[in-house]
Amino acid sequence: MAYRIGADWTISLTQLEQALDTCRFVECSPSQDKSVGWTEPRGQAHGPLVESVAGQWILKLQIETKAVPGAVVRRKADERIQEIEAKTGRKPGKKESREIREDIVHSLLPQAFAKQSTVMVWIDMASHLLITDAASQGKSDEVITALVRVLDGLPLTLLQTTTSPQTAMSQWLLAASDEALPPAFSVERECVLKSSNEDQAVVKFTRHLLATDEVRKHVNEGKLPTHLAISWEGKASFVLTETLVLKKVTYLDGVMEDAGGDDDKFDTDVTLSTGTLAPLLRDLLDALGGEMQFSAGSAPTAPTATEPSAVLSDSPFV
Repeated sequence: MAYRIGADWTISLTQLEQALDTCRFVECSPSQDKSVGWTEPRGQAHGPLVESVAGQWILKLQIETKAVPGAVVRRKADERIQEIEAKTGRKPGKKESREIREDIVHSLLPQAFAKQSTVMVWIDMASHLLITDAASQGKSDEVITALVRVLDGLPLTLLQTTTSPQTAMSQWLLAASDEALPPAFSVERECVLKSSNEDQAVVKFTRHLLATDEVRKHVNEGKLPTHLAISWEGKASFVLTETLVLKKVTYLDGVMEDAGGDDDKFDTDVTLSTGTLAPLLRDLLDALGGEMQFSAGSAPTAPTATEPSAVLSDSPFV
């Protein structure tokens, strides 16, 4: 998800490192169900929490959760409620039943397996952009919450475009040829069209030529694209969604061929991938009419599940 960082906001690499260190990741305690914190992007223990590569800053947020299966909680809660009924002759009320379930969850947490996930964050201070590779809105929200917690006053606004992605994708699908498409972009062979009518009919095309009368007919009948596969300059491909999400980001042949050995692989991967994604994102914004400009105090400042924003998922830049 891409955010615009306020033009007047600045921070040094040292200041950012010190801020993140106050919220370094620690594994869940036996009775804790969730832990969120910053960890080393390079994966080296006790290393820096911010890696600066070719002027680009890379961070990594780690999330650990523990969950007790709901079926187990219900079964044990039912057993305890039945015991209370047998001993006292009364059935526990809603509040007591809820407390019983919470007590059971707390008692079983030490036995629950921990699940860990990470979200990479790319900060381009020269362009004042912050981009996450979150595959879901919830995880991107975790990143923003964690950043705001340690960087008081960090001004972030969702990156939005003058032309909605859905409007642009509809125009591209109706175009008679690739010459009508924005420069550097080509429509590939995957698309999802959804009707805005009550039936919400969905048509999916996979590995299918999209420059056909059949596809145009669906669009003209009111089915709007929610996903469209696109390639950029023969260097990368992705699926653009109606909320400006970039999914299935893939580097095409030759882009990553210069990657070095294990010793410098991290640096090389970051340099090549950010060097590809930065101009891709600029061209995409141009293709969508440019970035939407907000008047003072009117820009959206917090992510929600329904607001459009640019998402680069599937860890494309590391």
